[in-house]
Amino acid sequence: MKVSSISNTSQAHPVATPVKPKVTHHLPSLKLSTIFAMTFGFFGVNMAFSLQQSQLGRIFQTIGTDPNKLGFFFILPPLAGMVIQPLIGKYSDKTWNRFGRRMPYLLIGAPAAAIVLVLLPNAGSFGFGYGSAAALWFAAVATLFMDLTSNVCMQPFKMVIGDMVNEDQKDLAWSWQQSFSNLGGVVATMVPFILAAFGIANVAPKGEVPLTVKIAFYLAAIVLLATSIVTIIKVHEYDPATYADYHNLDTTKKVKQPSLWQLLKTAPKVFWEISVVQFFTWFAILYSWTYATGAISLNVWNTSNSASAGYQAAGNWFGVLTCIQSIAAVVWGLLVQAHTKPSHRKFWYQVGLLAGAAGFFGIFFIHNKWLLIIPFILIGITYLTMNTQPFTLLTEALNGENEGSYLGLFNCSICLPQICASVASFWIFPWVGHSMPAMFLVGGGSLILAALSVHLIHSKFDDQPAA
Repeated sequence: MKVSSISNTSQAHPVATPVKPKVTHHLPSLKLSTIFAMTFGFFGVNMAFSLQQSQLGRIFQTIGTDPNKLGFFFILPPLAGMVIQPLIGKYSDKTWNRFGRRMPYLLIGAPAAAIVLVLLPNAGSFGFGYGSAAALWFAAVATLFMDLTSNVCMQPFKMVIGDMVNEDQKDLAWSWQQSFSNLGGVVATMVPFILAAFGIANVAPKGEVPLTVKIAFYLAAIVLLATSIVTIIKVHEYDPATYADYHNLDTTKKVKQPSLWQLLKTAPKVFWEISVVQFFTWFAILYSWTYATGAISLNVWNTSNSASAGYQAAGNWFGVLTCIQSIAAVVWGLLVQAHTKPSHRKFWYQVGLLAGAAGFFGIFFIHNKWLLIIPFILIGITYLTMNTQPFTLLTEALNGENEGSYLGLFNCSICLPQICASVASFWIFPWVGHSMPAMFLVGGGSLILAALSVHLIHSKFDDQPAA
């Protein structure tokens, strides 16, 4: 800064002190080992979610649920997510203690989630009786608490990336997190198939869940605890002063934390734009969780009897297909997503959603179990895309203040469409002739609408020339 000269005749006046310009700090680049530690925990978290996605429909039909009422039980998990994730985000934004800012919630959530993972597959093992209200309500409540606790575990992993990872490494971090997530899904969904191949019983008395499925849930509980412990020990979150410095927050101003409603009213425009895409995306995905086992059983094994060996074989094969889907997601993430330039994010977002639409349509038309591998590879691309690009596009628009709250609120764009899809299924399922395969036509159409809606998103990189 230029300082005015002071002549000899003005020695009585004090010399002007230069004003130092405000230094703008940015988040530093992290070591790859640090990014590994903050993303590896998703391996265990997604074992729980993958079992929920791949086995929940199987569990409820095994204990006697009417297929036309399956949608009711799939309302509870997203409802739990809508409540718990915004609260975790809001309160963790102001939580600073010896364990960190986000990690204390993981300390609580992981043990609780492990307990529920042990209870859920035993819903039909307490003598309630096949199709009894007691068995169904036990499973419903266990599902609710499974999703509550799993969401408590999931949210810290998402928020710590926004807290600590700079823009240059953000695509890499989200892709690694989703890749570990999908690897967890590979392990979780393959366990029943592998155990059955080694002679573990894949059928059980009417109304009970097979031992292969129970062991898969027990293993997920152990791994979730172990991977969460690794993350808690290895990830050292920034203290309040360092965090404020890196995010250029003014700590001298005492600002009252806004309510979640106030944050919604002042949310960046892109928050709502991405939410439109999210609605059509997750509306479709809910139907894959709900009807996949039944659709595969009908198309390939020609049975809808949940107590039959054919239906249980379809359940195991769906696990294998989910594993293939997860591997495809990992490969896509490592080869494509991790190297995506900010200006190309929206393009690959659309590509990923359209791939899933093609996969959904394929499930309706294909009656050969081996050919089903193709649509599930395409859906794997969608899974990687829909779990990375929305968060990257959102966090690029946030300034680090109330970031946890916004990520928690953003989870409503995942949960609300699932609730809408569940409720809508009471009308859509009869409308398509009570056909589980036909529900994939509905889901494929919804994914096409999601891909078209990407055009609504205004990224801050839109006006920058592609590198």
